[in-house]
Amino acid sequence: MASNDLETKHLETLDRDLGRFSSLEKATSYIAKPLVAPALALIFIIIVGILAATTLSGVSNTIIIVIAAVLGAYMALNIGANDVANNMGPAVGANALTMAGAILIAAIFESAGALIAGGDVVSTIAKGIIAPTSMQSVDEFIWAMMAALLSAALWINLATWVGAPVSTTHSIVGGVMGAGIAAAGFSAVNWMTMSKIAASWVISPVLGGVIAALFLWLIKSRIIYQPDKIAAARRWVPILIAIMSGAFASYLALKGIKKIIKIDIQTAIIIGFLIGVATWAITKPIIAKQSVGMENRNKSLKQLFNIPLIVSAALLSFAHGANDVANAVGPLAAIVQASSSGEYITAISIPLWVMVIGAAGISFGLFLFGPKLVRVVGSQITKLNQMRAYCVALSAAITVIVASWLGLPVSSTHIAVGSVFGVGFFREWDSARRMKLAKLSSDKNQLVVAKEERARRKLVRRSHFMSIIAAWIITVPSAAVISGVIYSVILFSAG
Repeated sequence: MASNDLETKHLETLDRDLGRFSSLEKATSYIAKPLVAPALALIFIIIVGILAATTLSGVSNTIIIVIAAVLGAYMALNIGANDVANNMGPAVGANALTMAGAILIAAIFESAGALIAGGDVVSTIAKGIIAPTSMQSVDEFIWAMMAALLSAALWINLATWVGAPVSTTHSIVGGVMGAGIAAAGFSAVNWMTMSKIAASWVISPVLGGVIAALFLWLIKSRIIYQPDKIAAARRWVPILIAIMSGAFASYLALKGIKKIIKIDIQTAIIIGFLIGVATWAITKPIIAKQSVGMENRNKSLKQLFNIPLIVSAALLSFAHGANDVANAVGPLAAIVQASSSGEYITAISIPLWVMVIGAAGISFGLFLFGPKLVRVVGSQITKLNQMRAYCVALSAAITVIVASWLGLPVSSTHIAVGSVFGVGFFREWDSARRMKLAKLSSDKNQLVVAKEERARRKLVRRSHFMSIIAAWIITVPSAAVISGVIYSVILFSAG
């Protein structure tokens, strides 16, 4: 009997030990899981450094170029984590795409845009923010670009961590400005250019929001609020798809294929008009066939917007890869040119291997860290369905064309997020308007419907609105301060 009791105690002790071990495994897994993505990102950065060292072993200043390549890889990861969410967030939030599908499409089209149509010649220091002649030497220029690249990457990393979509271009501009001021003083800054960039903080989101709201009003008034929604959709959806295809054709002609052929805005608009007409002719019978047998309700209408929304997300990613990647890796290209040739006054051509780092880093950053910002843009600011998300995507393309026509500098991030805000605030206004009309009406059923609609609608989340606006306002000065500090530390260490 005693031996049985002893054996039972041993088994109980063993069970407790195994239970502790199991709990330890769970705790270790819980702690280790958040570290997987940073670990993989670090491996990617190390691989880039090794490849740069082996590929450029015969080039002068190899160590500097390798450090710059590592910083460029870190910057590209952060762009993928933050910037790409603007293109894919609406489609994911509307359930037109799964998160995995969005990441796959974005990775393919961002890379294609960067490698096929990217690499356009950029000005010496971030589009004329700092006069190149203000730099006293090649070394001073290289340290300034190093500081700009690192500060922009750090700022975007911080913004991603707190869940705020910010402008990559503005981060780079702030970094260059801060390093330039630290190197050559405030007189080195082109304040006219900076004032235009500051104006874009207001112009980009407001313009994007207004255009998105106008299209949502069009869809609601001409389709959703019609007695026969399906008949209205047969008439208007082909027109809306034609507008989308025409807008994107103009957008890509104007911004996405500059490396292949340069097209002026008038020609781009003509191209867009012709493609829009052709798209209308093709999609009209398709929509008519697709709508046969559909129920006369909003859920049926959403199905008609799925494919256009997915296509628009892919095209936005291509255009983003063609344009914003070049801006982001511009400082890296400047460092490579200055280190290898000693030339930093003339324009900079971005080498293919630099664009590969940008494209690969963006895809990897999106895969590892992108879902957080995709959710913020797609569902946490306001509730999106296929029609609302379609308005956001269409607004992004049209706003860039309008801004280019007016000669205004705009941010693709601000446009996309501003469009989401525009859709959300329009929904609030429209719901309040319908509620007011219902109160004035003697139709009690309409009043009940309006109350139910008002009760279930999701407002724009003010906390997200305020935090994102604040992040936009402080992006340039924050990146500038970080860059100035980094430049001063580098100069002190080198000296």
